[in-house]
This record gives sequence, C-alpha cells and structure tokens, in this order.
Amino acid sequence: MLTPEEGRTAVRLARSAIENAVDGERMVLPDPPEVFRDKRGVFVTIKRQGQLRGCIGLPYPVKPLGDAIVEAAASAALEDPRFPPVSRSELDDLDLEVTVLTLPRTLDCPPQERPDHVEVGKHGLIVSGLGRGGLLLPQVPTEYGWSSREFLDQTCVKAGLPPGCWKRADVAVQTFEGQIFEEKAV
Repeated sequence: MLTPEEGRTAVRLARSAIENAVDGERMVLPDPPEVFRDKRGVFVTIKRQGQLRGCIGLPYPVKPLGDAIVEAAASAALEDPRFPPVSRSELDDLDLEVTVLTLPRTLDCPPQERPDHVEVGKHGLIVSGLGRGGLLLPQVPTEYGWSSREFLDQTCVKAGLPPGCWKRADVAVQTFEGQIFEEKAV
C-alpha cells in the first residue's frame, strides 16, 4: 500500500511524464522513494471534462513502479488507439488517475460461480482465453452501476469476446485490487 503522500507523488510523476511525452522529450526519473523501486502493476487514466481521454497500463509487475508510471502515462497520452494523441493545448484540461495494482489472482471456482467471487468496487478483472484478453479497473463497474455479472460480461466484451464467455472453462478470469490516486483540476 502506498501512503497518501506517495500517491500524490505518483500522480505528479504521471503528470510530468505526460507533459514530457507531449513535448517529445524523454522523462528522466528523479530519485524516487523506495516504494517506487518495487515492481508493481499500474494504470494511468486520463480524463478531459469528465470523459475518458486515454487509459493504458501494465497489469503485471514487470517494472519498478516509477518506471511503470512513466511508461503508462506517456502511452495513455500518445498511444491509446481509441483516441488521438494528447496535444499541448489540452494539458491544463486533463485530470489524471493513477491506479496501483495488486498481483492478479485466478478465480479458483467453477465458472458458473465466478459472479459470487467478484466484489464490485473492490476487484478489477482480467479475462483471457480464445487468443484474446481484456482488463477493466475496479472503479469501472461502480461508475456504470454494474452488477458482478455485468462486470464480467463487459470485461469479456473489452477482450473482444462475447458476453458470458466467463462461463466457459477455457476462459480464465483473474481479479486484482487497485489503490486509486486522483488529480482533480482546480
């Protein structure tokens, strides 16, 4: 778990990474607190006027958290295929969210029981199978008012799979938790 101050540091780091990326500059990571040296999964979400503007991350702990934040932030700003790259003129209108993830765990239950093991508002989901995969962060189902079944269905859709594919034994479902740090525009 990160402290509130470490969370603020994570958001400031993401903001700097986005500003550098938009300017075509390489981010030089300052000497971060110890927790930013631990390998962690992380997502950076960019919103503009309350609307999603980019969201990319590293779901698994493959890099130190500081490096992962920088990579995810720059990618969310410039490489999210759903949106054009963020422009310099947009920077002041953006709100950032950094979600630091726990290690994903496979749901160890019969597929039909999966909704009973997904806690909306606590868990994020990763659905993978049939050559595809998709992830939704823990905050997504609460934003849309989804039940655990709807959350599972929508994660299947995000993966490019049909709703209800989570009922299949050859489709894996993993849960994770996320510690969310938000930057609010003043």
